Amino acid sequence: MTEPRLVLVVPCYIEASRLVSAAFLDFLRPRPWVALLFVDDGSRDGTVDVLSALEASCPGQVRVLRLSAHSGKAEAVRLGILEAARSRPEYVGFWDADLATPLEALDDFLALARKRPDLDLVLGSRVNLMGRDIRRSSARHYVSRVFATAASLALDLPVYDTQCGAKVFRATDEVVGLFAERFRSAWIFDVEILERYLALKVRDGGPPRRAAIYELALPAWHEVPGSKLRVWDFLRSFVEVFGIWRRRRSRTVAR
Repeated sequence: MTEPRLVLVVPCYIEASRLVSAAFLDFLRPRPWVALLFVDDGSRDGTVDVLSALEASCPGQVRVLRLSAHSGKAEAVRLGILEAARSRPEYVGFWDADLATPLEALDDFLALARKRPDLDLVLGSRVNLMGRDIRRSSARHYVSRVFATAASLALDLPVYDTQCGAKVFRATDEVVGLFAERFRSAWIFDVEILERYLALKVRDGGPPRRAAIYELALPAWHEVPGSKLRVWDFLRSFVEVFGIWRRRRSRTVAR
């Protein structure tokens, strides 16, 4: 078995009816350098059974991490990344279980990371350009644009899409260390990852931290029904973004 160069974390919570097992297996067969770590976040349906069957079908490339209680996506991803890093892969990342972003897009992430060794974080971005196939409701699009603008201002970073569930990271000790502590938010932990990374000390003689972050426009993204995000979560997310802005401001003043 080829040692995986990338371990991709797939957080799952009550996903039995939405997981397309064949899509994951078809993707893995010609890519022995990729491994999937599914994290079951205390699901109460048949998700564990589906994941166990996947693991049995491809034991060399599929693992399941079972959490005893529901802790939220942020904690599932955090624990998954820490577990994935134990095998010392070159890259780690996470991907939404509903495959709104097709797995084949991962090839573009890896090609870019290999071409650009200066990059630490590669973020999928849902930009509806000509030639791209981005499908989501108008309401979700406009709320996302308002949130992205707020996140960009809070971080002082021209990021277009913080919340896309497709991200790949270079698995250095420094980057994995971003996941050492629990996130404050269950939903906008993606913004917290960027906050933590930007707060790291700039390497001696190295470029600014923001230069090692790259947004990759996805070739396709299709909204999948069944999102667990509710109106209250959106409202709370804006409050949490404001908290990130205040923390950044306080660090700036302290300097």
